[in-house]
Amino acid sequence: MSLVTKMRKEKAQMAEGKERRALNKRRREMRQIRSAVGYNFMGFFRNSRTVITFLLGIIICFLLSSRVMEVTERFGTSMQAAEPFIWTFGDATAILLVSLLLIFLFSDLPKLTAFTPFYLMRMTKRRWLAAQFLYIVLVTALYVGFTLLVTVLLCMKRSFAGNLWSETAAILGYSSVGKDLNVPSTVKVMESISPYGCMLQAGALMLGYSLTLGFLILLGNLLAGRKYGMMFALGYSLYGFLLDPEVLGKLLGMEEYEMYRVRSVVGWISPLNNAVYGMHDFGYDNLPTVGQSLLIFGGMLFLMYLLSMRALRRYNFTFLGG
Repeated sequence: MSLVTKMRKEKAQMAEGKERRALNKRRREMRQIRSAVGYNFMGFFRNSRTVITFLLGIIICFLLSSRVMEVTERFGTSMQAAEPFIWTFGDATAILLVSLLLIFLFSDLPKLTAFTPFYLMRMTKRRWLAAQFLYIVLVTALYVGFTLLVTVLLCMKRSFAGNLWSETAAILGYSSVGKDLNVPSTVKVMESISPYGCMLQAGALMLGYSLTLGFLILLGNLLAGRKYGMMFALGYSLYGFLLDPEVLGKLLGMEEYEMYRVRSVVGWISPLNNAVYGMHDFGYDNLPTVGQSLLIFGGMLFLMYLLSMRALRRYNFTFLGG
C-alpha cells in the first residue's frame, strides 16, 4: 500500500470517527431531552389540574356545539363528520374560550421538582428548556386533538363520513340561517377546500395559537417569576378579544361600510384572528392566507424561544422537595 493511499485511508477513518462521535452526541442529547419530557409527564393524567382542564374542555365543546345540533334538528338534515369542529371553532370567541383552559394547565411551568437539579447537572440549560417546550407542544397537540375528537363525537349521530359538504352546510352558507344562529359557515370556504382538509387547517391554526399561549406562559414565568406567566397569557387573550372586528367596531362606533378595512387590518395583527379559519384570504379579501398565518405563529414561537433562552440565564431556580 502506497503512502498516499494509507494517508487517505487514515483521513477517511478519522472523518468517519468524527461523524460517529457527533451522531452519538446528538443521540445522547435527544435521550436526555426525551427523559426530561417523560419526567414532566409523570402523573400527568392523574393530576387534578389535567382532569379538570379536560372535563371543562368537554363542557365547552358541548355548549358550543349545541348551535350546530340546533341547525340539524331544525331542518332534519345531517352533517359531514368534520363540519361540527369547523363550525364550532369557526369564530374567535370559541377559540378564545377553549384556549383559556391552557392557562390553568400550564400555570406550573417550568416544572421544578426535587429531580430538576439532577437533570441540570447532566444536561445543559438549553436542552432542559427544549424539553419544556417539547412538553408544551405535546400537551397542546393532545388537547387540540381531544377537543376535535369530543366535538365530532358529540355530533356523530347526525354525521356521515364522506368527504363532501353536507346539505346542512349548503343551507347555512347560502341563506341567512348561519348568521342568525351565529354558525360561521360561508360559501367561500366551501368552494375552496374539502371538509377534512378544512378541518386539518382549522386544527393547525388553533394549535398554532394555543402554542403561542403556552410558550408565553413559560416565558412570563421565566422573566418575572411564578404566576406572572398567567398574567401575560390573560393580557394576550384580552388583546385578541379586543381586536375582534365586531367588538372593535362596537367600541369605536363604526358603521358597517367601515368594517371591511377593520377586518383587513385586524386579520393581520391579531393572533386570535389568525387562528380563525374564516378570517383568511380565499381570493376575496385582503387577509393573510392559512400558510402566512402559520408562518406568523412560527415566527412568534421562535422569538419566544430566543427570549426564554435569554431569560433562563438569569432565572433563579427555587427547588421544592417532593
